[in-house]
Amino acid sequence: MKKRIIACLTAVVLCLCLFAGCSQKTETESPVSEEDATEKNTAEQAEEPELTPVTLNEVAHSIFYAPMYVAIEEGYFEEEGIDLELVCGFGADKTMTAVISGEADIGFMGSEASIYTYAEGATDYVVNFAQLTQRAGNFLVAREEMPDFKWEDLKGHVVLGGRKGGMPEMVFEYILKENGIDPETDLKINQNIDFGSTAAAFAEGQGDFTVEFEPGATTLESEGEGYVVASLGEDSGYVPYTAFSAKKSYIDENPDIIQGFTNALQKGMDYVQVHTPDEIASIIEPQFPETDLETITTIVTRYYEQDTWKSNLIFEQSSFDLLQDILESAGELEGRVPYDDLVTTQFAAIAAQ
Repeated sequence: MKKRIIACLTAVVLCLCLFAGCSQKTETESPVSEEDATEKNTAEQAEEPELTPVTLNEVAHSIFYAPMYVAIEEGYFEEEGIDLELVCGFGADKTMTAVISGEADIGFMGSEASIYTYAEGATDYVVNFAQLTQRAGNFLVAREEMPDFKWEDLKGHVVLGGRKGGMPEMVFEYILKENGIDPETDLKINQNIDFGSTAAAFAEGQGDFTVEFEPGATTLESEGEGYVVASLGEDSGYVPYTAFSAKKSYIDENPDIIQGFTNALQKGMDYVQVHTPDEIASIIEPQFPETDLETITTIVTRYYEQDTWKSNLIFEQSSFDLLQDILESAGELEGRVPYDDLVTTQFAAIAAQ
């Protein structure tokens, strides 16, 4: 019994000693000074890669450009060291002006704008380095359902069209001519309505048909004001509708930025190739807070099913030649411009590997 008591007393003494040791250690630990904390935070920040600011001016903010918004929402630009600022130019002419003036580093618009600028004699001209869409993104909307619609049904009618010299209007007229219809004599194309206002004008009773981008086409359908009867994207074939471009000097001086930017876009392109319209719509939903998810999904599905997006960003010469065919057909091009001057594929080819 005596031995057991001694053992218990010994254990208590040991515990007290350990407790005293722990207390002493805590008391002798000096608090982290403000200077040390600042140095620690600075060191941690230094370990984080510094992002390069890049301003991108887009011709319009549209679900048509879903792969780009996937790249933004999934953080692909940050992964490539880019702090992207997205600005809407509301028209290719305004986007081109922003790029030429240096207000934007990169422009996203129809490549016809780069051809016009080059033809006007610009020395530091704009070069296309990545193609995003390979189909036109607009649709023909009628006032009634026309399941057996043929393009010749437009003869004698009024169509709300697009700006003269812009891709939407030129592709529309190209389709008409391919179907034996004279845009000047066989129908009347109203080109006096601002871009983005044609759907409202149509709903108010103007025109018999209208050529609409999304969400205009889907909105007219959902409100019972019109019906999509044809896809200009399907009927015009594979057209290099939109591309990313920058001034030649910017590309020459910042090849790493252009490569990183293109890499991020390619990741977005890869995503839409292997995910469903529902998944794509969910990813880009934050980009369109004014549009409900169901509508976004409907529009993405429409573009998805017509093979709108390329699997890579390479702007091929055959596509560039077709673009110039369309410009010539519209009377907007006096002479051909060289592909090798206005297109570079080196960045897109590396990104696709």
